[in-house]
Amino acid sequence: MLTTEALVKELVEKNGRTRNSLMPVLQGIVQQEHYLSEEALLCVAKELDLAAADVYGTASFYTFLDTVPRGKNIIRVCKTITCHMKGKDEIVNTLSNALKIKVGETTHDKKFTLLTANCLGWCHKGPVMLINDEVYPELTPQKALEIVEEYAKSTH
Repeated sequence: MLTTEALVKELVEKNGRTRNSLMPVLQGIVQQEHYLSEEALLCVAKELDLAAADVYGTASFYTFLDTVPRGKNIIRVCKTITCHMKGKDEIVNTLSNALKIKVGETTHDKKFTLLTANCLGWCHKGPVMLINDEVYPELTPQKALEIVEEYAKSTH
């Protein structure tokens, strides 16, 4: 596995050294390391010749650019009013109880992080959850539990 510094250099080579390269570089780091460490943010600032505060400001603005360590599988349950009315709370409660964590926490084995998201763009098929990059619409508590159990068994 690449060091953080080597990963940043590789992503900068691939995406370029302009301000417009910042988002693809940050997204690439999250894809590989599951979050943006302070070391990664400082490496990006150095490689792109940007102020560290500018890089951190961008990283902390976007919900999907995590600046704290997360689990291998990040579960995001949509919390819009539409999903709320279709039973989002039951989904969150079921997952929280099964994983023994609250929203915002990561399991002890680092396999799962449970979060809510402002909108996943699937209002017509709610309640919806996203695990990593995979969307799961029209959930019931049981269906959500079965999906997470499959992730727990697999080597995703």
